[in-house]
Amino acid sequence: MKIENIAQAFQIEGAPVSCQEFGSGHINQTVKVVTDADRVYVLQRINKYVFKDPVSVMNNVVAVIDFLREKSDDPESCLKVYPAKDGKSYFVDDEGEYWRMYNFIDGFCLDAPETEEDFYESALAFGHFQQLLAQFPADTLVETIPEFHNTIDRYRQLKESIAADACGRVAEVREDLDFLLEREELAGTLQRMRESGELPLRVTHNDTKLNNVLLDKKTRKSLCVLDLDTVMPGLSLYDFGDSIRFGAATGAEDEQDLSKMTMDLHLFEVYTRGFLNAATALTEKEVQMLPLGAFVITIELATRFMKDHLDGDKYFKIAFPGHNLVRARAQMKLAADMQSKLDEMAAIVAKVVAQSRK
Repeated sequence: MKIENIAQAFQIEGAPVSCQEFGSGHINQTVKVVTDADRVYVLQRINKYVFKDPVSVMNNVVAVIDFLREKSDDPESCLKVYPAKDGKSYFVDDEGEYWRMYNFIDGFCLDAPETEEDFYESALAFGHFQQLLAQFPADTLVETIPEFHNTIDRYRQLKESIAADACGRVAEVREDLDFLLEREELAGTLQRMRESGELPLRVTHNDTKLNNVLLDKKTRKSLCVLDLDTVMPGLSLYDFGDSIRFGAATGAEDEQDLSKMTMDLHLFEVYTRGFLNAATALTEKEVQMLPLGAFVITIELATRFMKDHLDGDKYFKIAFPGHNLVRARAQMKLAADMQSKLDEMAAIVAKVVAQSRK
């Protein structure tokens, strides 16, 4: 089915005159559509191999976007879903592929911050996202990836892979496994607090990298948060923690020289300041646990990389043999550095909170 015909299946103004591949995403095919009514849209094919239930994904996306637009002071800077002509939020083509249509918001994204102000803007964006959705009933969303950040369950899965030893790799990573298992109790803290109700269920983005923040071309200020496919119920600390894990690390996610992998406390403070300046609805307990959020998300990802290494690299795409082990060790080194800095991180959080109250 031609892309122009797919575009015309949606309730848009005018007929397509240009349909060009757009963006640098690796999951969903994205097309920039220009019509003869001088309107610009973003057409996207949902990768149903990654997202097994595209309808539930779209139900989540529409519910969150509608809520954000209602709460926002500037709805035009928010994403908008254009329904198909049958009224659904998606269109299914002749080959059974799922498509959706968004408004086009002119801006740009960065794969990594070029300045600390860029990192601060990403913190404002994700903090604002939390703030706007503070009253959204998170339990009405579908877990499109069940138990995604249930760290206790992630450890259960890791131990199953250790017992199975499907590829005979356990012996060579025994010290690494000891490191992970020694931290199992601490790593499960947030999940236990979630189950006990000590931490409130929130709408979480679950992919809080800078490249999911749209920035204004002139001011470099954040406009809105993109890529809502993984929006699910969870903890605010997951989103905060993943931003720190990715943006405040001094090495790459698969850094092989572990001496380069630490967490930059200054960047932690930059992000914390932006996040808390925007997310003022967080509870005192949530704010208190922010440092642990960074550690938990990092150690959780380390267990996932290690499990995939033991299983034979079935989940994460690898660029070379042992890539998942390299990733796991890099995240373990980062988690260890975070653990050693928990008190310093807590002091930074307390300072940011005290300054915000002046």
